[in-house]
Amino acid sequence: QVQLAESGGGLVQAGGSLRLSCAASGISFRFYVMGWYRQAPGKQRELVAGITGGGSVTYVDSVKGRFAISRDNAKNTVYLQMNSLKPEDTGVYYCKAKGIGDNIWGQGTQVTVSS
Repeated sequence: QVQLAESGGGLVQAGGSLRLSCAASGISFRFYVMGWYRQAPGKQRELVAGITGGGSVTYVDSVKGRFAISRDNAKNTVYLQMNSLKPEDTGVYYCKAKGIGDNIWGQGTQVTVSS
């Protein structure tokens, strides 16, 4: 069964840190480009960070220097380390696996940053 399962969201004060995890099953993980997206209330879903199977990374400008995406191909897991969190980082964070011909989404995990 193809599945992405996110974990690690929660409520944190501004300036704090969270680490999100996304465990994949049912796919050849190392061949997939993995991404973390977020959707704030009333806004469109946006790409926060992405990582290729070989480890090349990309970030949206608003999180550069604060967030770090990584992956462990042996564990079929991608991570998002979020530091210096701001209230504007609040939203539902989704994991996505992009392969040739398919896109797989997780169910999302809520991140709330209080001021």
